[in-house]
Amino acid sequence: MSRIGFVFSEKFLDHRTPQGHPERPERLRRLVAFLQESGLWQKLTHLQPCPASEEQLLAVHTLDHIRSLKEICANGEGWLDEGDTYAVRESYEAAFLASGAVVTAIDAVMWKNVDAAFCAVRPPGHHAERDRAMGFCLFNNVAVGARHAQRAHGVERVAILDWDVHHGNGTQHIFEADSTVLYISLHQYPCYPGTGARDERGVGAGTGYTLNIPLPAGTGQERYLQAFHEEILPALHSFAPHVLIVSAGFDAHRDDPLASMKLTERSYEEMTRLIKNIAPIVSVLEGGYNLDALAQSAAAHIQSLGDLL
Repeated sequence: MSRIGFVFSEKFLDHRTPQGHPERPERLRRLVAFLQESGLWQKLTHLQPCPASEEQLLAVHTLDHIRSLKEICANGEGWLDEGDTYAVRESYEAAFLASGAVVTAIDAVMWKNVDAAFCAVRPPGHHAERDRAMGFCLFNNVAVGARHAQRAHGVERVAILDWDVHHGNGTQHIFEADSTVLYISLHQYPCYPGTGARDERGVGAGTGYTLNIPLPAGTGQERYLQAFHEEILPALHSFAPHVLIVSAGFDAHRDDPLASMKLTERSYEEMTRLIKNIAPIVSVLEGGYNLDALAQSAAAHIQSLGDLL
């Protein structure tokens, strides 16, 4: 049986959002409860995250951005953008810990303490750009993990596969000029945040290292798997990453309230099966707002990562 790391902390629940906000603590509560009830919880290797250091965050974010978040949280609470992204006093610590969870997972995978890892974190990260929070995201967790893999472990090539239903504009923004990080996103288009067109392929030295696969509303498993076979798998094999980070949003599920795609739990199981042998995987929770769909889809993904039957 494969050893699958699971990175989680109760402190992620302290990041609270206003009543009715879709990105709420219950997302992780339901996921953890489902894993425990299904018996998967006992088969996982549980890893305790440590907060990311400011140095690790500065590898992908500006100091002004970090200080701005600190000031807002120190004042108690407030909105960080036009009305999507909220922070309370405890959010600052939770955000550092969410990025640190990915660092913890990268270390565990690179040291071969586990074969793969799933980070059950919040706040999510893939919309956070170098200098601003947006789309429920404070710091870009996968970006922090990718840079840590390169700087601390000497990893030459990192691939990031983003199957959240919304385009990861922040991750693309951070790495678009970098040929050592391959960013692949398949997402509903047009949809929030409006980026991720097919012709966005990177800039400068990073041209060709961004692969966007925009898909129309109503797309289901067959078209997703076609994209994997025709574009994603060839790109990953050609790039030959030393570690693969998955921005694992589960909001392309047919029951998710914030999008219009038609995936099921089985879809995430199948997509995971196709990539699991390409490179060691660190998977990081992004979106997913129907509580049952999120829990069941994440469980199917985790189970497929390690054949945890």
